[in-house]
Amino acid sequence: MALFEYKAVSPAGETLQGTMEAVSVDMVIARLQEAGNIPLQARPSGEGMFSLSRLRMGRQGLNAREVGEFTQQLSTLLGAGLPLDRSLQVLTELAANDRVKRSVGDIRDRVREGGSLSEALEAQHGSFNRLFVNMVRAGEIGGSLDVTLDRLSDYLDRSKELKDAVVSALVYPVLLILLAGGSLILLLVYVIPQFTPIFEELGGDMPLITRIVLFFGGILQNYWWALIALAVLAVWAFRRMLADPGKKLRWDGRVLNMRWVGDLVAKLETARLSRTLGTLLVNGVPLLAALGIGGKVVGNSLLRQEVENAAREVKTGGGLARNLAKEGHFPRLALQMVSVGEETGQLDAMLLKVADSYDREVRNTIDRLLSVFTPVVTLLMAVLIGTIVMSVLLAIISVNDLVG
Repeated sequence: MALFEYKAVSPAGETLQGTMEAVSVDMVIARLQEAGNIPLQARPSGEGMFSLSRLRMGRQGLNAREVGEFTQQLSTLLGAGLPLDRSLQVLTELAANDRVKRSVGDIRDRVREGGSLSEALEAQHGSFNRLFVNMVRAGEIGGSLDVTLDRLSDYLDRSKELKDAVVSALVYPVLLILLAGGSLILLLVYVIPQFTPIFEELGGDMPLITRIVLFFGGILQNYWWALIALAVLAVWAFRRMLADPGKKLRWDGRVLNMRWVGDLVAKLETARLSRTLGTLLVNGVPLLAALGIGGKVVGNSLLRQEVENAAREVKTGGGLARNLAKEGHFPRLALQMVSVGEETGQLDAMLLKVADSYDREVRNTIDRLLSVFTPVVTLLMAVLIGTIVMSVLLAIISVNDLVG
């Protein structure tokens, strides 16, 4: 048995929070439901009690995780039949910290003053993006706010899963590079230079490979500050280049034409765009408005420009798939699926299928890239470290010859 913390709402609308011993989170939720309560949150005691965001005392609004929790909990309360203002009051009372309490309390106050939920969210320091606000507005108009919030919660969860999958896949290669790089620096800066005084004392010449390694080690040892400055300058220059729209457009075009990398970027952006458009259309947002919002979530500026161009063509009566296919950067299979959705009148459902399909494709592509990248990096580091070790061995042999 383990101890779990929970938050729930009683049938009378009272907020409940406390701890419960159980085997799993599912058992906690089942017990709360058996008692007639509405579960909002259940987690192992102490989990998530510390967060870097809590150190940022000056931050306003909600972060991505808090927006996701707010959406899921508000959807649950509205789906259980609680009025909007009472649901917001419950979430205010259950807020994890003062910053969240202030934000949710402000939303509650604006709603009580007669404003709509979408207007209240729009005023929250940019915590809720255009996609979120417009979907909520569509839900309010259609009278299905709880369903809309549930779909939004699913959208946020899936977007986070895709992002986490990409980040997690990159952890191992980055650690590999850092560890191997640290080993190289240690050998170049500390181990190899130990032989220099010996050769100077004996009056012999070091092997060529040892002198080359010592040369690079000397650069690292004496000019490390210049190397760091050059790296910082390069990052600054690159960021400055990307700040120029024209240069960023050309760079993003080159990225899309890179072997392997371009394919991954195109699939990632396709999944993101398709899920955004599909979610908006399912909630009643018109296609043109959805394209205006969906284009903003595309990170690659060239693909974003193509979406904007397609939106202008759709406005004059053209098809979405046909116009997105003009430049040939979006995957053809995805465009064919979108075309079928347009022909059958099920564009929203087809876009969501495209998103699910390309979420899997992104994960598979990352796995394939890592299956090639990791051995290459390992082999390269092995060659470099082997070269350094060889220089050490040759230096030792030369010392022995000089002594003998």
